[in-house]
Amino acid sequence: MSTQDPKSLIRIARDAGDHSELEPLDLGARVRELRKARKWTLEQAASQAGLARSTLSKIENGQMSPTYDALKKLAIGLEISVPQLFTPPQRDQVIGRMAVTRMGEGAAHATATYEHELLAETLTKKQMLPYRARVRSRSMDEFEGWVRHDGEEFMYVLTGVVRLYTEFYEPVEMRRGDSAYYDGSMGHNVISVSDEDATILWVTSLS
Repeated sequence: MSTQDPKSLIRIARDAGDHSELEPLDLGARVRELRKARKWTLEQAASQAGLARSTLSKIENGQMSPTYDALKKLAIGLEISVPQLFTPPQRDQVIGRMAVTRMGEGAAHATATYEHELLAETLTKKQMLPYRARVRSRSMDEFEGWVRHDGEEFMYVLTGVVRLYTEFYEPVEMRRGDSAYYDGSMGHNVISVSDEDATILWVTSLS
């Protein structure tokens, strides 16, 4: 599993693009905002994430730089993806923007089950989070429960064969060119069933 410094992920979200428009991402404030949006107390949020109340309080107040394990617990507890922790909330609409991400130049972010490459990182205030993923998992046992998050999600199989597991449907085997669109709040996980790791394109709405 990656041990990438969480501060480097914050810098990726903060330092790319037009600096005249960017505001530094305050991870603590972002976590506090997500917690309050759910009307959770510190105790409730800490319990959901499996963290000590004091640890969550220090993270929210910028007194602690969380480890990757703590970030993953926070994301699971808040029912969002880890990348969404580093995505500033939507504000004013911006018109006439474009971002080009060359092959292999996306922001790398690995987990125990996936290797994500975040795309269009230079754009702020975007309404979609696109990323390419290498599917390393081979069994549902490798996941710590369902992945859930706000918004809707679209996935498109680029290479290999995957099996999409969802909370309310039978597993679906998908090959190159197959796609699926589903609610992010519905539990979902993807495993590779081909000999090689499969690759997929994921696009998650942020609203």
